[in-house]
Amino acid sequence: MIYGYARVSTDGQSVAAQVAALTATGCERVFQEVASGAKSDRAQLRRMLDQLTAGDVVMVTRLDRLARSTLDLLHTLEALADMGVGFRSLADAWADTTTPHGRLMLTVLGGLAEFERELIRARTTEGRERAKARGVKMGRKPTLTPHQQREAIKRREAGEPVPDIARSYNVSRWTISRLNNKNL
Repeated sequence: MIYGYARVSTDGQSVAAQVAALTATGCERVFQEVASGAKSDRAQLRRMLDQLTAGDVVMVTRLDRLARSTLDLLHTLEALADMGVGFRSLADAWADTTTPHGRLMLTVLGGLAEFERELIRARTTEGRERAKARGVKMGRKPTLTPHQQREAIKRREAGEPVPDIARSYNVSRWTISRLNNKNL
């Protein structure tokens, strides 16, 4: 079965042109949605995905109707492929997993997206290491000042219950339990 998916971002827009194009190209059922592409959980898209079986084809008028980013598109297409479902975009002839050429193009795009993720990861790691070398502290700022930490450790070592100490500083008991002298 060929399913269509039509989406517009705002209430003022109409899916009519998309529905007409999808129906004219053979879609037997078209799921329509008014939702921002930035939303990861779109009800009609989820309903359509839940009904798909091996051998079905999903069709859209343009790639941006299905996914909010290249990475999101590749994840969606991977999920479709895992189900044995084909994919076609009317405006993007190369995006057709029902043909060998389309599968090749999407495989190349997937490789490029993975390469880009690795580059981002490497740049992030390098930036973090340079920041640490400059003395930048990573992570959240401590909830307690160094003075409060020393005071809490003394109170804990004197036998005061950890929950009572935590309550007096308005922090969790785990914050007090993790404190140690070598960090000060």
